[in-house]
Amino acid sequence: MATGPWCWVPPAALSVLPPLLLLLLLLGGARRLRRGRAGCRGGARGGRALLLTAHPDDEAMFFAPALLGLRSAGAAPAVLCCSAGNYYNQGEIRKKELEQSCCVLGIPPSDVTVIDHRDLPDNPAVEWNTQLLATLVLEHIEAKNINLVVTFDAGGVSGHANHISLYKAVRYLHSEGKLPEGCRVLVLESVNLFRKYISFLDVLISCLLPRDELFILTEEETEQAKRAMRCHRSQLLAYRQLYLLFSRYLVLNSLRLL
Repeated sequence: MATGPWCWVPPAALSVLPPLLLLLLLLGGARRLRRGRAGCRGGARGGRALLLTAHPDDEAMFFAPALLGLRSAGAAPAVLCCSAGNYYNQGEIRKKELEQSCCVLGIPPSDVTVIDHRDLPDNPAVEWNTQLLATLVLEHIEAKNINLVVTFDAGGVSGHANHISLYKAVRYLHSEGKLPEGCRVLVLESVNLFRKYISFLDVLISCLLPRDELFILTEEETEQAKRAMRCHRSQLLAYRQLYLLFSRYLVLNSLRLL
């Protein structure tokens, strides 16, 4: 056995040092970025924004960073939810929870609208009619003088058919030139399973990858997003509790322009 100031370190212990140091660097870097309010917000300043969701709880579960970021940029976001979330016959309860959640996120009830149409059922196996949905969404955009629409991308984050239907409807409006002049569309990036559940560690990855907008919440704002999510008490099953702990979508949103 060695004596003096030097001691023998097992090779196995040395082998874990590089990944441990890398993890510490990632943690420190991600926390500094959050405190520094990192993110590209230039394109989202001012105007009137519309968050287009499929179900009550989407606004908190997936889009809280965008909503809070848009508010701080002066974009006055409103929410258009395209179903009452009545898959388990809880539609009336869920509409009230949506208003409570939006209130936590700083959006008054007057700026929250729910479309409860019989041909737009809350069902993960049903793709909504693109023409019908596009017509309803366009009416709302024109009535509210919207110049920025935020919704899901082609992956729908979770692959839910209703989420993907929103993307198809907005893509149709965009590609056919039916949106009002100057109205832009931002879609929320769907990421792989690993990135989806590494919470704020995805901040560094997202900062290094191309995107058009990036909204990153501080720790205090992330707690605000979680409070909004907890307003959806009818939906807080065990796996949702884990989602609150590990989801990157309660910390950051990376979005692309159509």
